Amino acid sequence: MIHAVSCGGVVIFRGKILLLYKSYKNKYEGWVLPKGTVEKGETFGETAIREVREETGADAEIVKYIDESQYSFSASRDVVKKTVHWYLMKAGSYYSKPQREEYFVDSGYYKYHEAYHLLKFSNEKQILEKAYNEYQALRRDHLWDQKKE
Repeated sequence: MIHAVSCGGVVIFRGKILLLYKSYKNKYEGWVLPKGTVEKGETFGETAIREVREETGADAEIVKYIDESQYSFSASRDVVKKTVHWYLMKAGSYYSKPQREEYFVDSGYYKYHEAYHLLKFSNEKQILEKAYNEYQALRRDHLWDQKKE
């Protein structure tokens, strides 16, 4: 078994969530949250910021750590057990540009209920729910807009 670690973000701008649409050789299609592999010497937070920027073009800052998710998949005669560390992040604009090299063909900001139903994986739906609840609590307590937007 191979253990892998990735980090990603639930990126919000003006209440909407940034999603990516991946289409891999007509075998895999679906909406996902931006995430990627930790590189040597990086903190988890640095990885999340870098991966969001690389995959979506969005400049986002971390607001808060949300949680981790885990899943397994088969790859070249072995099983990969992946842990993903997720952050609630704030974008500075609605700008996004999907990273074609990673087979992302579309990206955009969606209202919570749209994003929830678009997401392909149930573990990402759970992370979205936790992150959005945290976002709403920060807004309610007037703490979300204290940082630059």
